Amino acid sequence: MGSDDFRCSYSVASSVLLLFGVALLPQANAGDCDLFSGRWVFDSSYPLYSSSECPFIEREFSCEKNGRPDLAYTKYRWQPLGCDLARFDALKFLEKFRGKSIMFVGDSLSRNQWQSLTCMLHSAMPGANYNLTRVGDVSTFEFTDYGVKVMLDRNVYLVDVVREDIGRVLKLDSIEGGKLWRGIDLLIFNTWHWWNRRGPTQPWDYIEVGGEIKKDMDRMLAFEIALRTWAKWVDANIDPRKSMVFFQGISPSHYNGSSWNEPSAKSCVGQEQPLLGTTYPGGLPLALDVLKKVLGTIRNPVTLLDITNLSLLRKDGHPSRYGLGGPTGIDCSHWCLAGVPDTWNEILYNLIL
Repeated sequence: MGSDDFRCSYSVASSVLLLFGVALLPQANAGDCDLFSGRWVFDSSYPLYSSSECPFIEREFSCEKNGRPDLAYTKYRWQPLGCDLARFDALKFLEKFRGKSIMFVGDSLSRNQWQSLTCMLHSAMPGANYNLTRVGDVSTFEFTDYGVKVMLDRNVYLVDVVREDIGRVLKLDSIEGGKLWRGIDLLIFNTWHWWNRRGPTQPWDYIEVGGEIKKDMDRMLAFEIALRTWAKWVDANIDPRKSMVFFQGISPSHYNGSSWNEPSAKSCVGQEQPLLGTTYPGGLPLALDVLKKVLGTIRNPVTLLDITNLSLLRKDGHPSRYGLGGPTGIDCSHWCLAGVPDTWNEILYNLIL
């Protein structure tokens, strides 16, 4: 972790003092400990929960229920090189967030992480009362005994898509959806996977930027412009004394075995073990560089949950043929639950608590 990244993480961690009145853990502000650099180790005490103990896992993430026979992918724990991660403690988490709200904002990878966190909480405290509701694009899991709301706002671009006379317009300069995010105590944002959608699954017909309507444009540039719009929203609307902001990072896919030095593998199908080194042979995606560049322009403290490299090492963690589409809809983008997103949430837990 570079010094700028560390200062960003430290400033967010420092805001926890204002929010919850708790001391910082030594490992959270130790300059020589990068929680995102490490390796996967087999740990028989994992997973943190059984998928059968979480009745609301959606079918696309429920690999074991969908017939996946191997379960070794649930038994790996992330081990940072310079420190140990504290194991997730649901009771501590709920006590610190008593009466507070958490919101994941983004696409189905945000839903993946949201479902992971709700399962981690529910499975650790199955007797606790909860409500699970959905209104429009916002799903809410509430632990009523603690007044803790864990929400998901499905917003795949963060900026707006508006239906106008000419059709559906992706507005890179507009972020009206941000009205839902004001006043939330903990925000975790994400966008990337939809930016290269084309054809029938593309949910817009035109792009608007700077008052100009375009039929299309360079998607990486569009991604960057949208991120800068979001960054301006964060600076204009977030009070760091009251809210913490994280960005999930770029969750990778595994559709080409050549990128992990296995050219015979056409996808993640049949992968049962992670890469056991510390770096991914195929390198990091360009989108991560763009994201880090934009995050560097934000005045308010925002912490990058830098899950890209550790997730790249988990070619075994996807639903593959055991997802929503079954054998005909190979899914090497989302993640099985229990699985990799639980580690994202364990790192989030360590950074916050």
